[in-house]
Amino acid sequence: MATSLLDRIEFPEDLRKLSPKELPKLAQELRKFIIDIVATKEGHLGASLGVVELTVALHYVFNTPDDILVWDVGHQAYGHKVLTGRRKEFHTNRRLGGISGFPKRDESIYDAFGVGHSSTAISATLGMAIASQINGNTSRQHIAVVGDASIASGMAFEGLNHAGVTNTNLLVILNDNAIGIDPSVGALKEYLTKATLQKTPAQDNVFEALNFDYSGPVDGHNITELLDELERLKHVPGPKLLHVITKKGKGLRQAEEDQIKYHAPGKFNKDTGDLLPKTSVMQPPKFQDVFGITLVELAEQNPKVMGITPAMPTGSSLKYMMDRFPNRAFDVGIAEQHAVTLAAGLASQGMRVFCNVYSTFLQRAYDQVIHDVCLQKLPVIFCLDRAGIVGEDGATHHGIFDLAFLRCIPNLIIFAPRNETELRNMLYTASLGLDLPIAIRYPRGRGRVLDWKQPFEKISIGRGEKLKEGSSIAILSVGTIVNNALDAMDCIEKDNEIAVYDLRFVKPLDEELLQTILKIHQTIITIEDGVTTGGFGSAIIEFATLHNYKNTIHLLGVPDVFPEHGTVNELQDACGISTNKIVSFVNSLI
Repeated sequence: MATSLLDRIEFPEDLRKLSPKELPKLAQELRKFIIDIVATKEGHLGASLGVVELTVALHYVFNTPDDILVWDVGHQAYGHKVLTGRRKEFHTNRRLGGISGFPKRDESIYDAFGVGHSSTAISATLGMAIASQINGNTSRQHIAVVGDASIASGMAFEGLNHAGVTNTNLLVILNDNAIGIDPSVGALKEYLTKATLQKTPAQDNVFEALNFDYSGPVDGHNITELLDELERLKHVPGPKLLHVITKKGKGLRQAEEDQIKYHAPGKFNKDTGDLLPKTSVMQPPKFQDVFGITLVELAEQNPKVMGITPAMPTGSSLKYMMDRFPNRAFDVGIAEQHAVTLAAGLASQGMRVFCNVYSTFLQRAYDQVIHDVCLQKLPVIFCLDRAGIVGEDGATHHGIFDLAFLRCIPNLIIFAPRNETELRNMLYTASLGLDLPIAIRYPRGRGRVLDWKQPFEKISIGRGEKLKEGSSIAILSVGTIVNNALDAMDCIEKDNEIAVYDLRFVKPLDEELLQTILKIHQTIITIEDGVTTGGFGSAIIEFATLHNYKNTIHLLGVPDVFPEHGTVNELQDACGISTNKIVSFVNSLI
């Protein structure tokens, strides 16, 4: 049987030995390779299928890795990984000990810059281009591939604004497919939508106004056209932008037709493209759906309830409210800073604003949380989805820093529900009106409670709960990770010695309950699904020190490292907060 073209390529230098006429066949093989692997191993599918031809063309025309190629976000970089020495290990993608799902500097010399969050590529690539100038390397090319959703972000425009007044060897590829994870939004999206392969918008070109040499749009699935234009741009001085129109999910019918679902579809039939059937067994809901469904109920009861998300309407389930109340729920695009300050403005006028941001993405709006919300005591309700260890997306996406970076901010309530019903009730409580802003953090995935949709009950702010009696050791926790501690009790013979408490609030702490705990239990174990440095355990130590308690306090949580990718269970085990690791630790103290 004839060897495929893809089998002959280990690195881009092998790719460049092919003739241009062979590249369409290579693209076909590369697309099939990605589909076959992702069908069984899972991962981000649609974005990578949409840039197969562009990936082949970039590595063919440019002398990577000497020429620098940066992929914004990195969802679309699977083909890049396959062509840069990782084809044989691509089946380990996003698995513990395997390759990362995103470009990563210490994984390959071809991954010039680590990515995962959006809109960083232009700034990073500009920095590299300036460095090349200073170092006297005037021939090196610097390419940033940015999607139409990402380029609308403030940071991308900051990079464009600076690059436009330089004479750097910078090429921005605008990968325009009208969608990020959800459809792109905003005025820039409307502008780009008017640009087709047949015509460009009648208005002045926004990129030329920023001093970029603009070309396109070109067909991102026509390799010959891409090769010709990229080769021409190699010899054009100064900052350049090539507008490339692609189709997310290209080459797999279902992925083209349902681009949201096939962004990361899970397992599917590689031959038919159909998703594998889900279990028919009734399952507890996803926390995001508890948020989305409950918010619609609250919005029906209270016309002041508003919803905001930065580019995650499906992932956060704010989509439910956007469909039901389109004038009161907004996807503001990849604009976390704007989302937070928009929420602050609404809250200043008496609205009950639920600002849903993935925990890891709230890091991008830290100043706005402090300056625009907490300093002014504006009661914005932050709903931090994907809090804690998130699994296969890895280090760039774990929501492990929120407790630590929020706990130090004055005027902020921090709550972590241990189950779906508590999340529902806290959303209700916040909708009634609070004097301060609140951050409600909850994890990715499903909970444990089937019958979660109960009548609303108001939660008392700053009150914890005892979940289990015990004589000598007390386990203190917040959020869903407390379930690991409860599960551990079933595996410990002397569990009568161990009490389990759910503090529920990291701020304000239940000081009355803590005084009682510290007086009764000499040994304290804190467990949190976040970093121990500055987190929940640190708060308990600070309280004990302030009140002159001499208890022995052990902190379990994420150590001072960036956890890599793997399943949630694998990573919790590595951090010492899985049920098994809690059992071992407690047994070592008994």
